[in-house]
Amino acid sequence: AARHRGSTSPLMMGIFAASMALTRGSVMLSSRSAVTRTSVARMSMYATFKTSKGDFKAELFVDKLPITASNFADLAKTGFYDGLSFHRVIKGFMCQFGCPNSKDPRSPRAGTGGPPAGSTFTTPDGKTITRDGGNIPDELLAEISNLPMTISMANTGQPNSGGSQIFINTKHNSFLDYFDSSTPSKHPVFGRIVEGMDIVTTIEKVQTGPGDKPVEPVVVTTIEISE
Repeated sequence: AARHRGSTSPLMMGIFAASMALTRGSVMLSSRSAVTRTSVARMSMYATFKTSKGDFKAELFVDKLPITASNFADLAKTGFYDGLSFHRVIKGFMCQFGCPNSKDPRSPRAGTGGPPAGSTFTTPDGKTITRDGGNIPDELLAEISNLPMTISMANTGQPNSGGSQIFINTKHNSFLDYFDSSTPSKHPVFGRIVEGMDIVTTIEKVQTGPGDKPVEPVVVTTIEISE
């Protein structure tokens, strides 16, 4: 998901390169082909996360990153995220979520999965996007920094490898910005927490074990999308 200094942990989709060992706290996003956006009407879309620690609400930047935000909204609306858990939490860094294998919080495969290959969704301007191999095109359009309480896409570090996994920044991780040349990480921010920041902080502070997995699973019952 993002890069942080420390010990190594298993590869997690949305964190560092698929072919590389993930360093503790790593959240590397790689991108090669930025998507050119057609005109999209400015709109507001929100996602309410119903979790075992309480609820929090995020604004999705559909007008700025229509593919990335619409991908997330579609997965939420279709129930893809229902029952999944935060599979990687690092205090003072980020909380990662969205792997279908995390429905079993103890699964060693948690952090390696994504959406079904070939599945589709539609952007606000009516364009149909196909998840090639379960992945979406890189969308590096808006220079929005990975500030605290922003939501960013995770990937394997390879171009066009984002899928369903996301992470919530709990500090300013500017080195993860695609427009920050200090590291190769490229994580586009597509939303921000607008309510329930205290719940995110509670999740960030849970006790974790090997692989930065919460000892007591933090489960997302569902994510409700509203406009």
